[in-house]
Amino acid sequence: MVDADADGRPNVLLVLTDQERYDASAPDGPPVETTALDRLSSEGVRFEHAFTPISICSSARASLLTGLFPHNHGMLNNCHEPDAIRRNVPAELPTFSEELDAAGYDLTYTGKWHAGRDQTPGDFGFSYLGGSDTHHDGIDEAFVEYRADRGVPVDEVDLSEEIYTGDEPRDGDEGTFVAAKTPVDVEETRAYFLAELTIDAIEAHADGVRSGPFFHRTDFYGPHHPYVVPEPYASMYDSAEIEPPESYAETYDGKPRVHENYLFYRGVADFDWDLLAEAIAKYWGFITMIDHQLERIIDALEEHGLAEDTVVVHASDHGDFAGSHRQFNKGPLMYDDTYRIPLQVRWPGVVDPGTTSEAPVHLHDLASTFLELADVPVPDGFDARSLVPILENGGDPPADLDWRDSTFAQYHGDEFGLYSQRMVRTDRYKYVYNGPDIDELYDLEADPAELQNLIDHPEYADVRREMRDRLTDWMEETDDPNRVWVTDVLEAAS
Repeated sequence: MVDADADGRPNVLLVLTDQERYDASAPDGPPVETTALDRLSSEGVRFEHAFTPISICSSARASLLTGLFPHNHGMLNNCHEPDAIRRNVPAELPTFSEELDAAGYDLTYTGKWHAGRDQTPGDFGFSYLGGSDTHHDGIDEAFVEYRADRGVPVDEVDLSEEIYTGDEPRDGDEGTFVAAKTPVDVEETRAYFLAELTIDAIEAHADGVRSGPFFHRTDFYGPHHPYVVPEPYASMYDSAEIEPPESYAETYDGKPRVHENYLFYRGVADFDWDLLAEAIAKYWGFITMIDHQLERIIDALEEHGLAEDTVVVHASDHGDFAGSHRQFNKGPLMYDDTYRIPLQVRWPGVVDPGTTSEAPVHLHDLASTFLELADVPVPDGFDARSLVPILENGGDPPADLDWRDSTFAQYHGDEFGLYSQRMVRTDRYKYVYNGPDIDELYDLEADPAELQNLIDHPEYADVRREMRDRLTDWMEETDDPNRVWVTDVLEAAS
């Protein structure tokens, strides 16, 4: 058996889900079964205020690789779209994975990539073990063969309970594919296949076939739509028992016009709650199915004697509206539904079991964290800050560490066109700068559903000024190219 490095450097297992909401695994969240994530939380630390720097796949994943906010790595929207601002991560930027590779870690990767149109994990120090095409959501030959061997070819499956966006939600000839039930067994899903590939990698290290220490990354396809799940997950949650979230009362009064426009753009303007609840039931089922695969992976670490020497990290690139604010998918709406993400870290012998951290952190802080875990210097240009001091200090930033009390995020548009946004969030307030429209201010203590925009409320004038100052500080500190323009606008605003 090969354990962590002789000098004490731990192995690292990163499991990244795709479009998973924070509240799905939160103690006070909806009734979604997340046994594995609950286990990681009970045996490690759960971050309550972790946020993605941007709620769109390629941009967030590029930030995780480079430790940079999107405006500094330049991949501002999805790399596979015709209007991609940048197709690939700039080759001159250092990445945590290349630094780990150079420091002697054995890096492996399974599943979704989507951080470069012409690049693959192999360009960033990883050995790619399969589970996807080279850059996006396509199915690789290994999975095609796996399904064929099981007698269920991927192109010969008849789905049921299908939902699509548009005027005819049961008509697959138009709209976006939202959800369905598949007749295949769980063992024939891509989630199960990716877990199998991960377990194979764990066994290879345990058997000495691959030399340690290792860094393995598993990127699940989901719970991003289409929410296509087999039994028992397809009927695990009864849509009739799913209650609308508080934000479903959204009227868009006093909000940027793009919010209501997005109902039509996404094709869900005419969806009633019953239809949304049917899709959400599949979304929850998808989360639980992936969670059960994560449980298999964690069990494999135990069975092969690697658990005590392996730091396990779970996070998501961003969230999903899943009916909140009556929305589907994501977009230029900077609500916690898509910006707040789950983050659990288990580090045996270091992190106190059952720890909860209220420190505000970013997804791409993991880039610096992985390097410090491996005793590798963090590149000077990183925007990210290592979470190791927080992990070693019971979930709190050490007293001598100057840790910000807010998070910063942005949005630049996706396939519908460019739309500049910046956000700063503290534990109580959120301020959103919308270049083309009215700004937003929310009191998250009084209004956790973010229904009332307080930007013009006279009693919040001091808060508005303070939050604008925080936003400009973040933009200055991170060399945001919009900082001069936005700062001048905010200073001129009353």
